[in-house]
Amino acid sequence: MEILQSDSFRKWMRALPDRQARARIQVRIDRLATGNPGDARPIGGGLSELRISHGPGYRVYYLRQGARLILLLCGGDKSSQSTDIRRAHDLARDWREQEHDHG
Repeated sequence: MEILQSDSFRKWMRALPDRQARARIQVRIDRLATGNPGDARPIGGGLSELRISHGPGYRVYYLRQGARLILLLCGGDKSSQSTDIRRAHDLARDWREQEHDHG
């Protein structure tokens, strides 16, 4: 499974001050790539929320395209969940429009 990262997701990961959190999130992404998302739930529109039980309850929002591609859209924690979900939907819409224009 190919994993792509949006600029928004990359910036969020780099800005995380908790090195252990970054490592745990990366382990979950690696598992996601093998088809084992673990604690994840759909949030509508083909998007899902990967829940990481560490610190403030980190979240990674992603879009799955078929059986071969996952796009990591953005991240956050439990405190910013509703805002992050709206942002993930916006990023997914923008990505789909761009793919349609270039695909």
